[in-house]
Amino acid sequence: MLWKKSWQPEAVLSLAGGIVAAFFFGNVAAGLLRQAGVSGFKHDDSPGCVLLATLSFHGAAVVLGTVFLKAHGMRWREVLDSTNWKRSLPLAVAALVVVAPAMFGLKFVSEIALQKLHWPVTDQRAVELIISAKSLWLRAYLVFFAIVLAPLAEEFVFRGLLFSAAKKFGWPKLGWLGASFLFALIHFNAPTFLPLFVFALALTW
Repeated sequence: MLWKKSWQPEAVLSLAGGIVAAFFFGNVAAGLLRQAGVSGFKHDDSPGCVLLATLSFHGAAVVLGTVFLKAHGMRWREVLDSTNWKRSLPLAVAALVVVAPAMFGLKFVSEIALQKLHWPVTDQRAVELIISAKSLWLRAYLVFFAIVLAPLAEEFVFRGLLFSAAKKFGWPKLGWLGASFLFALIHFNAPTFLPLFVFALALTW
């Protein structure tokens, strides 16, 4: 995996800062364009807003991640091929079988608790967008985003970058908990926060 390479802390912080900055400015730009009434940015689910929302974090992670890997003498192929698939795939399936019931249970409990607190219970924004997408190309893009772009970017940032960097610097438990917490937090959905946190703990393991 990536932590076998020797990284400079400054490079890791620069990459993380670049991704955060892209996410921030992408959302600010979408908000300003929406307020200005620019075509394609009139609503949160308009094509322009959707593209900026998805690419400002995940797209930036892939682009800046490519630059980061090149600076460390690596390519995406090496990252993706570095895992022992014959060993990891059965482990991943077994972990999912074990964790899935806990995730559904936590989601159920979270929804009940939020309802008691009069907190709105909604689906994840990505799920809502796929269901409500009016154009075929937008729905196709969102499916591609959910199946290909988002997993690639999130695995690289949270497990490949943050966790492995913390592990290399001598903080494996902090990296395990911290990266999983941020992974759940970045989805901005209260009912799925605890399930995603547990899911991320399993993915990191």
